[in-house]
Amino acid sequence: MTTATTTAPKVSTGYRYLVVGLLAVVYTFNFMDRQILATLAEPIRKDLGLSDTALGALGGLTFALFYTTFGLPVAWLSDRFKRVWIMATACSIWSLFTAGCGLATNFTQLALSRMMVAIGEAGGSPPSYSLISDYFPAKQRGAGLAIYSLGVPLGTMLGVALGAGVAAEHGWRVAFFVVGLPGILLALIMLLVVREPKRGGLDVIALGAEAHAPAPPVFQVLGEFLSNRTLLCTAIACGLSAFVGYGMLNFNAPLLMRVKGMTLKEVSLYYSLVVGLTGVTGTFASGWLADKLSQTDRRWYSWIPAIAFTLTLPALAGLIWAPTWQIALMFLAIPALLNNMYLAPALAVVQNAVPPGQRTMAGAILLFVLNLIGLGGGPLFVGRISDIAKPQFHNHSLLAGYAALAPVIVIAIIAHLVTANSIARDKRLAAAI
Repeated sequence: MTTATTTAPKVSTGYRYLVVGLLAVVYTFNFMDRQILATLAEPIRKDLGLSDTALGALGGLTFALFYTTFGLPVAWLSDRFKRVWIMATACSIWSLFTAGCGLATNFTQLALSRMMVAIGEAGGSPPSYSLISDYFPAKQRGAGLAIYSLGVPLGTMLGVALGAGVAAEHGWRVAFFVVGLPGILLALIMLLVVREPKRGGLDVIALGAEAHAPAPPVFQVLGEFLSNRTLLCTAIACGLSAFVGYGMLNFNAPLLMRVKGMTLKEVSLYYSLVVGLTGVTGTFASGWLADKLSQTDRRWYSWIPAIAFTLTLPALAGLIWAPTWQIALMFLAIPALLNNMYLAPALAVVQNAVPPGQRTMAGAILLFVLNLIGLGGGPLFVGRISDIAKPQFHNHSLLAGYAALAPVIVIAIIAHLVTANSIARDKRLAAAI
């Protein structure tokens, strides 16, 4: 009979959740700084004279190119050096340049600031995924990663509430300062609180086997990731899901204001609550459901987002049809609840399917594909369709951009079902769970 063991020193449950809670706060600021541009898109568009395509490029492609490009070398460093220090440095960079966005007077200056925000934020999530995997055993990683992923809806909610609220009173430039600068203090707190754990210490290994091999070369990890059908399918399905999610997220506030008649103050109060509460519920529920249901059938890791996006389709139609912002917000709450439900299950699949020494890089590769397809393509796609439709639909042209997302949702559903089939046949994933 094979005996198995783990190699990590024990930490208290309280400290484990303190760490993941603090990482979630850092991720909240990460996403708040990332999404504030989408919240303030309308006043920025009017002040700087930008098109919807330009807004889509600023919120999507410009950010995504640098975020994804720098994510891989940062992950390489994180698999070899102290992850906490890398994250603290990254947090300081993205916070400083978020504040710098408030000084921009044209498209080029704003784009340059957003590029630096993207470079900083590239050092946020991949090290966090790896740290969480070294604080939570395999069967609890879905919940741990779901807690961390709460930074997406919380960051969106606070970015909308603070950004729109401050902008309504003091202008959009001041809002960037208020949202960005506190992150520098948060970076210092992270250095003081989070201890660097043993890599792979919570992974069960056969007694007498080599505990955990050192991180392999980056091209080896990349090759193994791309040759692994489960990981590749997961990444593509996530990219398509993010295409829809980011496409909507970057234009929800402009849609509500320009088409449905909402004011900036109403966006700050009502839209922020909707995206925050629904996003928190959907993100945590997906991780909890993935941990529970995957014990009976691993395919639930992909079935959960497939079901979520199927329910998104009729809600999208209702959002487009809605005659008032109140009705539109009711329909918008459904995709806000469901569109993030792919992330925590996908993170659990990737972190469980690779050796400990490859986790940061594997997480970065997932984010590379996810953000290049989703963040890089989604907002630009919606903005470009809106500009093309503007001669015919004028201020309602954004509705055409949203309608064009429906076929992408169908493709995303199919991709998740294909991924479920691959997960069912993955032997390493079966052994890890």
